[in-house]
Amino acid sequence: MVLPERDGIPPSRVYLTRGPWKTLLEFLCERFPRIPPAVLRQRLQAGEIVDDHGAAQAPDSAYVPERWLWYYREVPDEAAVPFELPILHRDSRLLVVDKPHFMATTPGGRHLRHTALVRLRRELDLPSLSPIHRLDRDTAGVLMFCIDPAYRGRYQALFQSREVEKEYEALAVPPAGLVFPLVHRSRLEEVPGRFIMREAAGVPNSETRIELLRAPGDAAWARFRLLPRTGRKHQLRAHMSALGMPILNDAFYPEMRAPADEDDYRRPLQLLARSVVFRDPVDGRLRCYESRRDLVLAGPVAG
Repeated sequence: MVLPERDGIPPSRVYLTRGPWKTLLEFLCERFPRIPPAVLRQRLQAGEIVDDHGAAQAPDSAYVPERWLWYYREVPDEAAVPFELPILHRDSRLLVVDKPHFMATTPGGRHLRHTALVRLRRELDLPSLSPIHRLDRDTAGVLMFCIDPAYRGRYQALFQSREVEKEYEALAVPPAGLVFPLVHRSRLEEVPGRFIMREAAGVPNSETRIELLRAPGDAAWARFRLLPRTGRKHQLRAHMSALGMPILNDAFYPEMRAPADEDDYRRPLQLLARSVVFRDPVDGRLRCYESRRDLVLAGPVAG
């Protein structure tokens, strides 16, 4: 990296593709349309955007394609996530935490400093900490990080080769007629220009086993165990919705709602990464980590 980490936050970079732009400012204004041009100009004038050699760029710097620019992301008025991030396990290689709802795993979009990765790097003084896998911001539960970069690839390979047994829990209202346990397979594809997935025709690329843990009571909702065989984006949320029982408080499925300006902490998504089990590729130990959280409906359910 050309720039060092700052407050636990690694620098970002943008690649300069071939195009019609004459100056860097022209390109950046088109590349980042949500940032006011005056802000981009000020950052360039302040020398906050540099090239691969660490040389500060200016608003009128000529546009030279096929190279990288480096900078620090800024998120003005970022809302703090008012929940703890308990540690379930720590050794010289692994850090396992119990992520709360509403906290992103890594920086992105409107979330930067108040993410699991940045908070842990800063609070534990672990600048090389990196995620082994990810959980959606809306999902709580077991989340694993690698402390020693030399071992990151070996642990990530476990997820890629499906050698990690993952168990989730969810609350939903099941439709009449479904018999559990069941296995749902489908082909999931991203919806262009949107943050959601959809089921499409073709060879299935996702599979989830769904078991009933608690039948519906007076409140109509039931508790489910979800055992994903694959790890597609939003797989569990998309599968549950496709079966006619979207997870309670899901703002994306079956229909994506307009994003709210502020999170409603009374209505977390009722999805929990309960546990992970795997054979450690370094020492051969069987490792099992389980969330201490529970799914409790404490506020109104999103309809």
